[in-house]
Amino acid sequence: MKALGLGIAAACLAGAVWAQDGGISVELNKFEATEGGCQAYFLFGNTTGEAFEGFEMSLAILDGEGVIDRLLTIDAAPLPNGRTTLKLFGIPGLACEDVGQVLLHDIPVCRPQNGAEMDCFPILSLSSRAVAPLVQ
Repeated sequence: MKALGLGIAAACLAGAVWAQDGGISVELNKFEATEGGCQAYFLFGNTTGEAFEGFEMSLAILDGEGVIDRLLTIDAAPLPNGRTTLKLFGIPGLACEDVGQVLLHDIPVCRPQNGAEMDCFPILSLSSRAVAPLVQ
């Protein structure tokens, strides 16, 4: 029984070290006006030690008054380990200057390559260089 408790404690500690030493960073880098909408540029950094074959984010786009304008699900996979990748996502029918905030409210898919679905919120860090913040 004591060995089982030590094994569980070691597994929890290993998970905590992984979350601190490596993770997935998501940066909303910039917005660019397009005909009919706004293009969002995201940078995804993966330092987890594993590639991710599935990574989707559900975002709420809020206007300058803090009112939800729309929901947008983006698929950022694959996320190779040890690399930063650029992904572009269109926000049709909305001018870039009308985006007040981007809220990450769910990660419906987070799956390491050849692995099981997992909760990626503990290993996620968000930032923004755009006028609108990226928050959770």
